[in-house]
Amino acid sequence: MRRPLLFGGYPIKENAISDFINFNKKSALRTAQRIFDEWEHRTQLVKLHTNAESAANDAKTARLRALRLEKEARDAEAARLNPPSPPLSQPKKRKKTSS
Repeated sequence: MRRPLLFGGYPIKENAISDFINFNKKSALRTAQRIFDEWEHRTQLVKLHTNAESAANDAKTARLRALRLEKEARDAEAARLNPPSPPLSQPKKRKKTSS
């Protein structure tokens, strides 16, 4: 039995076509799986990054709230110790009477 020749005179396998088809299917599956795995990995990284940002924002909010409450307490204590003086009343204007 003669082997078929490829252009250039090199012999090829008889089952080369089926190997090529199966290879493409396997390659496509590997490529699809790799893309899916990379997508999952990126998704996990985004979730981790989002959670870290959320935790940082929560800590910052708690710190600012504590500072605000402390300042409000100091202001209330200062207002209690030094009550504001009553406002000065404006002198009443006399009405001009026409005679």
